[in-house]
Parts: sequence; C-alpha cells; structure tokens
Amino acid sequence: MLDVKRMRVLREVIAMGSFSAAADSLHLSQSAVSQQVAALEREVGMKLLERTSDGPKLTKAGETLMDHADAVLSRLAEAERELSAIAGLEGGRVRVISFPSASATLLTRAVSLFRSRFPAIELELGEGEPEDSVPAIRAGDYDVALSFDFSAHPVEPGRDLERALLLEERMWVALPPGHPLAGGDAVRLEDLADDDWMCGRSGSCREHVIRLCREAGYEPQVSFDSDDYQVLKGLVAAGLGVTLLPELALAERPTGLELRPIAGRAATRRVWAVTREASTRSPATQAMVGVLVEAGERYTTQVAEAIAA
Repeated sequence: MLDVKRMRVLREVIAMGSFSAAADSLHLSQSAVSQQVAALEREVGMKLLERTSDGPKLTKAGETLMDHADAVLSRLAEAERELSAIAGLEGGRVRVISFPSASATLLTRAVSLFRSRFPAIELELGEGEPEDSVPAIRAGDYDVALSFDFSAHPVEPGRDLERALLLEERMWVALPPGHPLAGGDAVRLEDLADDDWMCGRSGSCREHVIRLCREAGYEPQVSFDSDDYQVLKGLVAAGLGVTLLPELALAERPTGLELRPIAGRAATRRVWAVTREASTRSPATQAMVGVLVEAGERYTTQVAEAIAA
C-alpha cells in the first residue's frame, strides 16, 4: 500500500518547486521532506524525482504516480467534507474558483441564490483562468471551477473530471465610434485585417482572437493587451483599435463603442461548471452545480435583453 502522506509531500515538492519551500509549506524540516520522498521511491521501487539545476522534476514514473495521487488526495478531501456534512446540506463547505468576467456576473448571482437556500454551508471563492482553475479541481484545491472554451476550438476537461454547461455566449466585434464598418449589421473578420487589435495578454482568450484572425487570412496587429475587459472596452472607445468581447463582459450595455456580430463564423464561448466525477462530489457541491445551471439559464435571458435594448 502506498503511503498517502508521502504522496502529499511529493506533490507539495513539485508544486512549490523545491524541497525547502515544500518543507516550509508543510511545517516540516527539509530533511524530513527528503526522507518522505525517498521512502516513497523505495515503496514504488522506482525513481520519482530528478534533481536538476531548475529544481526537482518528476520522472515518467513520478508523473504517472502524481496523476493518480491527485485523484486519491482529492477523493479523501471530499470524503472528509462529506463526513462533516453527514446530516445533509446542513453544514460543510463548497470552494468555487471562477474566471473574472464570470465572477463579477454569473457567480455573484449564483452565490446569492445558494446562500439563500443553504445558509449553513460555508462558501469559499477564488479567482483564476481555466488554465489554472481546472488543474486546481484535479488537485483537490477547489470543488467547482467556472471555466470556458470556444465552440470553434473546444477543450475537453480530461480524466476524472465532469462538466455541466451553464451558458453559451456570442462573441461580439467591438468597434470604436465612427468606424467604417459600424454601419453594417455584421462584421467580417477579413475586413479588420488593417485594424489595430486588442486582446488578453495570454491564455485561451488571446489564442482565440489570434486563431480567428489567422483563419480569416492574416496575422492580427496586437497593439494593446490586457486581461481586464473593462480596460479593453475603454481602449476601443478611445479609438485605439478593435477587439472581441463575450456577452459576460457586456452585462451592462457599454457606452462609447459599437457592437456587431461576427459574419460568417459561429464564434461562441461556452461556460462550464467543472467538478470531479459524480461519485466523489459531496451533496453541497452537487447543489452548487445545480444553482449555477439555474443562474446560467436566467442570465442568458437577461443578457440577451440588455444587448437588444
């Protein structure tokens, strides 16, 4: 039987990037951390870590073990929470991590609904982009992640994870006032090849904009970048370029810019609630997923009405 505590120590060494940092995090001595990892390597009969100049790196065997260890540790954490809430939904905790545009809109509504229905359940909220939040679910650091992908470039959640669709939102072309294309009903991305573009600094939002432009036949000239949609909207309104905005960033009809649908392309963003598989979820986590689905249905209707106004 592999020692679960030793697997937790190994995971902390990789997460923190060094034995000394892992020791501080776990409130152990550095020698104790080294001994725990060495004992785990003896248990499996293989080397799990390579000591490199850039810090400890997992071997192939270590990667395989950690893949399963994340599932084991997450399952144990979920069991502890479920036992603490054995009376049903009269206690326990749900930890939710969300990307910013959903945190400010969809999640706030869901949290309000959840708190009114299940006041005894503790809520813990965090913020992160999908490239960080989904691994946090796998590692057991959170129970629910609000994530997204794009219909044109779908992303699967991976093994041991499940997801529920909360909403599909259209991507809109944001143009400055007086732009030559602002008078039309829809905008072809091909016609924006000579415009300056704004998009996120990194991650899937930036990749989506660049991929759509490349599919339209050109490399976009990205003049400004920001991960804050409020900043991007301000830059467009100031006449500094164009961008693509999802409907969650348009909760209130923005002033000072023109919004047009994309012509000839199905550009939608899909928002998901990602969790570990059903057999590992607590009743409280399952209740949160249900509330998020309900909030997504309500929000879709309200956003459509706001954009049409």
